Amino acid sequence: MIGRRLLGLIPLMLGIVLFVFTIMQFSSTDPAVAVFADAPVSPEQLEQFREEHGLNDPFFVRYIGFLGLLVTGNLGKSLATGQEVTGLIATALPLTLQLTFLGLIIAAVIAFALGTLSAVYRDRWPDHVIRITTLGGVAAPSFWVALLLVQWLSINLSIFPSSRYVNPNDSVVGWIMTMTLPALALALPLAAQLTRIVRTSMVEELDRDYVRTARGGGLHPFVVVGRNVMRNALINPLNVLGLRIGYLLGGAVVIEQMFNLPGMGQLMIEAVKNNEPAVVQGVVLTIALGFVVVNLLVDVLSLLVNPRLRTSH
Repeated sequence: MIGRRLLGLIPLMLGIVLFVFTIMQFSSTDPAVAVFADAPVSPEQLEQFREEHGLNDPFFVRYIGFLGLLVTGNLGKSLATGQEVTGLIATALPLTLQLTFLGLIIAAVIAFALGTLSAVYRDRWPDHVIRITTLGGVAAPSFWVALLLVQWLSINLSIFPSSRYVNPNDSVVGWIMTMTLPALALALPLAAQLTRIVRTSMVEELDRDYVRTARGGGLHPFVVVGRNVMRNALINPLNVLGLRIGYLLGGAVVIEQMFNLPGMGQLMIEAVKNNEPAVVQGVVLTIALGFVVVNLLVDVLSLLVNPRLRTSH
């Protein structure tokens, strides 16, 4: 299974590169003009810049050239700064990963706690309250949640900052304070979706014969739920969670811009504004590769947790 997924990664990445490369051709911004936006240059200098950087080459020549660089692990250079794209990504990626996995942890803790509670108290008032609350959370996009959090916790109550980033190497407390709002903005919509999935899986498991047998044998309900039901019920939520990590990475692009965080989102948006295809392609490829790798890890974890999947492979 792992070998098939790794082989399938090659055409997937080639397709992503072709798609992004093609989309960038429809930009109305001339990369040469964007690079020299603040400097007086003549048309001859602009034309010389285009020739030196291959911007006048046909589409397929530029595409094949980028693939050649990609094979050697080189993502190209920024036209504006001349920096290696890999260096830019290496600087921005850690913050995006911090934001994504902090949001993931918050969402998982909230979802598994509320989903389990809702299933255990099925059709009683805790279940009704949780279901109504999560329904509202599913309908709320992350950027709208971010605006509400900034209004309540940053502007009105002045608890958290909303537009700066503190490196954890400088101050762990400052890092937590600056990452809390963006992580919550990412986590809450995902937590609402995942809570409903956890509840459904838990309810299905609680109705199994082995649960009734265990309860009839005198086992404590916490032992039955914690040791048996939860392990079997978390297989489906685990698969969904793996898929949602990719959406968290995509959502982080918007959230980083809203909170002025110097991550992959801000890097890509600036690259799109300046029509820098190499930077955009590098960021998209990195996110896509992360999405595929995470899903591969989730598949492996599912094989470890569910013996029936192992026998099918």
